[in-house]
Amino acid sequence: MFTRLAHVCIGATDLAASERFYVEGLGMEKAFDFIRRGERFGFYVKAGETTFVEVFAEGAAPNYERPIIKHFCLEVADIDQTIAALTARGVVVEPKKMGADNNWQAWLTDPSGVRIELMQYNEASTQFTGEPVILD
Repeated sequence: MFTRLAHVCIGATDLAASERFYVEGLGMEKAFDFIRRGERFGFYVKAGETTFVEVFAEGAAPNYERPIIKHFCLEVADIDQTIAALTARGVVVEPKKMGADNNWQAWLTDPSGVRIELMQYNEASTQFTGEPVILD
């Protein structure tokens, strides 16, 4: 029924800072802008094939306690290489760790407080094995 994540929509408390973060910081390619009455109010960035992050201007201030969304996850082929590339661009990435679902993961936060998970699948990933993830 579903083939992949089409897009995640997030709010940006500073649209220009968010665009710099996603395009210059994360290295995503901008797909297009949203314009209303001659004013840009959002944009799309490519997150691989036909998956996108949709970003719209939000009037509220950043709220790290209750961000606009909890998080979204981007699959990566090589988490160490990705962390190194992002760090070289000035993006703060938390150290990688093995998640409860048997995937390598690392976390970062965008300028509006949205958490982003980077995930590297492997043969033991529960997304492939179908085994339950037990958290005690």
